[in-house]
Amino acid sequence: MLVKNNKHPPITMPIPSDWQRKAREAETANKSFFKQIKQRTPKNLDEQVKQLHDEVFETLDCLTCANCCKTTSPLFLQKDIERLAKFLRLKAGDFTAQYLRIDEDGDFVLQQTPCPFLGHDNMCMVYEARPNACREYPHTNQRKFHALLRITQKNALICPAVYQIVERLKTIY
Repeated sequence: MLVKNNKHPPITMPIPSDWQRKAREAETANKSFFKQIKQRTPKNLDEQVKQLHDEVFETLDCLTCANCCKTTSPLFLQKDIERLAKFLRLKAGDFTAQYLRIDEDGDFVLQQTPCPFLGHDNMCMVYEARPNACREYPHTNQRKFHALLRITQKNALICPAVYQIVERLKTIY
């Protein structure tokens, strides 16, 4: 059974310090909740999370926040590197040398945060060519959500939309 839109009050964008504080306070409870979900994945979890994702993003504008771009780096796959290099009219090796480093897991990530492609207006200057990880963020509208619980738990501390989705999900299960 899917959650009806009128089941939850409309969401207003909490002030950043408020949702971040609440997200940190909920971290232990979220860990326990996700452990429970992982042990016994509800049959309709993907549909529930997708609906919550849609509801939350109807009311939130990512451009008012951009915390993901300000605090974290996406992972860059080779095809992302090639697409961005072409977009910026650079050689892939030059793009990598100028913008990326290899992290402790052996993945390509940005050398710095905030993202060097984030404009002062929180707009992405390479939006058309952005990495796949940016295209999919915050991953709350993807299938097989049960496989993304770990990253969702982390993203609840970064993204107010994810925090709201997780809080709503906890009221359902």
